[in-house]
Amino acid sequence: MLSTGFAAPNFSLPDQNGIIHTLDEFRGKKVILYFYPKDNTAGCTKQACGFGERFDQFKNLNAVVIGVSKDSVKSHKNFEMKYNLPFLLLSDPERTCIEAYDVWKEKKNYGKITMGVVRTTYLIDEDGVIIYASDKVKAAENPEQMLEMLK
Repeated sequence: MLSTGFAAPNFSLPDQNGIIHTLDEFRGKKVILYFYPKDNTAGCTKQACGFGERFDQFKNLNAVVIGVSKDSVKSHKNFEMKYNLPFLLLSDPERTCIEAYDVWKEKKNYGKITMGVVRTTYLIDEDGVIIYASDKVKAAENPEQMLEMLK
């Protein structure tokens, strides 16, 4: 995980519609950049829907929400449509952004060790500096927690 106080790495990734986005295009706004393991899984769905339910509140606080996973553009589009998600879902199958933000880690699941995305949330200020970082994210609580941090 990256530390607070440092410049957030830029990225160039396609969203659920295939449109390329960079971090630089969000200068002047706070960015909630959250990394999650997989579309349509229980925890990831709770987290995404929580951000979706609070979307207008984030917008009113001059913040954008961006979810990132290894899933394909098509998978993200299906996830967006199924749950009516109003924010960007960036596709990173090559793991360039995932690795730049140091969220590709060894994970243990039922005694088996695998590599995967560790659920992590970053808050990036208007100048592109990381002001909050956590890899101890509880999916269902994360959206409300981030909303409170912005207030």
